[in-house]
Amino acid sequence: MSLAFSCPELNHPLIQSLFHQSDRDLLTLFQRYPDRGKYFTALFCRYAPVVYSLIHHGMKSPVQADYLFALTWRHIYHEMLGLDLHGNAAGESFNLQNWLVDLTGFCINQTELPPTEEIHYSLEAAPPPLWCYLQLALNRLPPRMRLMVVMAQTFRWSETRIAAYLQAEGENISPAQVWQELQQGYQQLEAELPDDIREIYTN
Repeated sequence: MSLAFSCPELNHPLIQSLFHQSDRDLLTLFQRYPDRGKYFTALFCRYAPVVYSLIHHGMKSPVQADYLFALTWRHIYHEMLGLDLHGNAAGESFNLQNWLVDLTGFCINQTELPPTEEIHYSLEAAPPPLWCYLQLALNRLPPRMRLMVVMAQTFRWSETRIAAYLQAEGENISPAQVWQELQQGYQQLEAELPDDIREIYTN
C-alpha cells in the first residue's frame, strides 16, 4: 500500500496565496476568523502528508485508516481553536509539527474505530477540511432536516424509505415532501459553509 498523499487543495489560488505565512500566523488567523476556512485548509495542506503517513503506517484497513485520518483532523480542528500560542515563554519555541505528531499519536491510540463495513466515509469525496466545515454546517440545520440529509447522503436512503422511517416515528410526511425538504436542506447546508470553503471545494 502506498503512503503517498495528494492534496489537490494546494493548487487553489486561495491556498497558494498563504504559502508565505508561518504556522503561527496561520493559526492566529484561523482562531481570529473562524468563519473563514482557508487558514485551516492551508495548515491541513502543509501537514496532512505527515499525519496521513503516521496513521496509515501499519494499519491493515485503508478504509479505517482514511476514516481515522478524517477523525484526527476533526479533533485537530477543535484543539487548534483553543490552542494558546502565547500563554507562556515556551510558546516562542512552539513547534506545530511536533504538536500534530503528538495529537495524532493520541488519536491513533484512543480512537475506537467501527468495522470497515460500517464506515461511510470517502476521503476523495469529503477531504477533512470540507468534512469539518460540513459537519459544523450540518449542526446548524433543523433536526428533522439534518436527519434526512444524513440518511440520504451518508446511508443512501431513498425518499420513500426516509418517509417510511419518519412516519414510523410519528411524522406525517410523504416521499414528495422528503424530496422537497432535502433540496432545501442541501441549499441551506451549502449556504452555511464559509464562502472560501465553497470556493475551494464546490466550485
